[in-house]
Amino acid sequence: MCRAILGGGVEADNNAVLTSELANLLQEMQNLRADVARDQRELLKQWRPHILLRSYLASAANLAAYIGLRRRDIRDLQSRLAALGLSSLGRSEAHVLPTLDTVIQALKLMLGAPADAHKHIRALAPEEDGSAPLKRHANALFGLAPPQRWVRIMVTLPREAASDYIFVRELLLRGMDCARINCAHDDRTAWAQMIENLRAAEHETGRQCKILMDLAGPKFRTGPVTPGPAVVHLKPKRDSQGRLAQAVSVILDGSGQPGCNAERDSLGRNTPARIAVDLAWLNHLQAGDRIGFTDLRGRARELEVKTRLCATEVLALSDAGAYLTPGLELTLRPQGKHESESAVTIACGAIAAPPLEIRLRQGDYLWLTREPIPGAPARVGEDGERAPAHICCTPAAVFGALQVNERVWIDDGRIGACIESVDETGACLRITQARPEGEKLKPEKGLNFPDSDLQFPALTEDDLADLDFAVGQADMIGYSFVRCADDMDALIAQITQRGGAHLGVIAKIETRSAIHNLPEIIIRGAGRQPFGVMIARGDLAVEIGYERLAEMQEEILWLCEAAQVPVVWATQVLEGLVKQHLPTRAEMTDAAMSERAECVMLNKGPFVLDAIAVLDDVVSRMQDHQSKKTARLRALHW
Repeated sequence: MCRAILGGGVEADNNAVLTSELANLLQEMQNLRADVARDQRELLKQWRPHILLRSYLASAANLAAYIGLRRRDIRDLQSRLAALGLSSLGRSEAHVLPTLDTVIQALKLMLGAPADAHKHIRALAPEEDGSAPLKRHANALFGLAPPQRWVRIMVTLPREAASDYIFVRELLLRGMDCARINCAHDDRTAWAQMIENLRAAEHETGRQCKILMDLAGPKFRTGPVTPGPAVVHLKPKRDSQGRLAQAVSVILDGSGQPGCNAERDSLGRNTPARIAVDLAWLNHLQAGDRIGFTDLRGRARELEVKTRLCATEVLALSDAGAYLTPGLELTLRPQGKHESESAVTIACGAIAAPPLEIRLRQGDYLWLTREPIPGAPARVGEDGERAPAHICCTPAAVFGALQVNERVWIDDGRIGACIESVDETGACLRITQARPEGEKLKPEKGLNFPDSDLQFPALTEDDLADLDFAVGQADMIGYSFVRCADDMDALIAQITQRGGAHLGVIAKIETRSAIHNLPEIIIRGAGRQPFGVMIARGDLAVEIGYERLAEMQEEILWLCEAAQVPVVWATQVLEGLVKQHLPTRAEMTDAAMSERAECVMLNKGPFVLDAIAVLDDVVSRMQDHQSKKTARLRALHW
């Protein structure tokens, strides 16, 4: 009996402790709810004048509530709620106040107090959970999702999309839902041809595809590099014993374009070297003819004519390596005729000279010049002094913001540097990061100044000119280097002036300022027209540091879910597969995690068609296991 009494006393004590904890939790939750609602009202009062779409008011209210919630550290409260089997508030992004209300009602019920059951049911209603508005907003921006997956796939179009219709059609058939045209590359003629091919492919395949025209923005880039020697190098393939394995192809070109070396285009196709020749001379060529010449090294060489490709191009083969320069004599020796009877000699035409190689290693110096002079590698002068490599920066106005000891990143962070000095001619950089074998510095590569106070308009004169074209052709406008709410106002005003109020806008988050001002950027965009956010992880990683990228990526996803606006997961997705046909395990995991966004972007590359198929498979599988931060417990079959 004593034992029963003692046991009853322990149980009573435990019940008292539990009741006290429930009461404390209820009070804390009610206080939290009141604080969140107060912050929500204050933010909505600030935002209301900028929300022109009444349909977005509810989403804005949820974003304001989420900000109110996340202004507080509630980790201890979360742990205590989870210990009781209640919601820990960790998946409340899309429905902040309903989640708080649900937990409050549950605590009341556990305490035996009367609860508003109808309010509890309303808080759990599907139309209140935030996913429906997000889907509507994503559909308004990207169009309907394909049946097998919710995530859309965006692909950056290479220049070849302007001339290769079959490639564009295959992009659609493999699963591309949105085509990105990067206005930092190519020109309006090429863009128009890309769009024409895409619209024709839509008609043929029956698949819809939106077009995003991505404005270049105030991107800082390296300038041109001094051209190297104008030489075409013909190099046949040989086996391990030096025997000929495959003759080298060369195109004799009478179009008037300069010759060039063999290269691989952005679709991965090997294009032969070209030699510019006179068109009248080219018209004499027949299959089997021989073309003799003495190359740059004084070696007698010969080309065999194989076939005519078109009116201005003839394909020839060479069994031996050779170096050709402009002005080198080419002598036609027609098949079956004596050379003295019909040999015709001409001079090799102009050759496009590739830029000199500027290779930078850790500890080297690089002079970043204000004047637009062509870059060049380091050299040793007649006095024995070593002059560092140099290259110009465009636009030159950036130099007014640079200070000693600030960091500089080049080519998406491949090269790191520190500013040693700044003067009227430019800035001296000391290379702090590069691979042991060095990194090649090329023209038109991005420059980032994460420590510098750069104050430049987000819209450049080139952007405004590109908008004139884009408004009549695109479905969405990509906004590069947006930093604040005023930037959003500026873009939307320019789009509206051009009659593009119906167009979607995607704000690319790639600076510290953009992260800091993201709520206001969202309100100014989504409150007026179809809107989305792109996590531009390349420039963003350089700006904030790679070690913080994962953290910031998650915060952007959470905030956008609370705002009920779609997200584009971008930069280097399946990059190894796209560029080299060899994905890494880390890339596959990254692709799987991209399922939490509404759209995933692939860069251009030789194997992008294969990458689309792989990405389609990965995200389609992952959506059965995860929705945003919530695990979906599909039955496992082991």
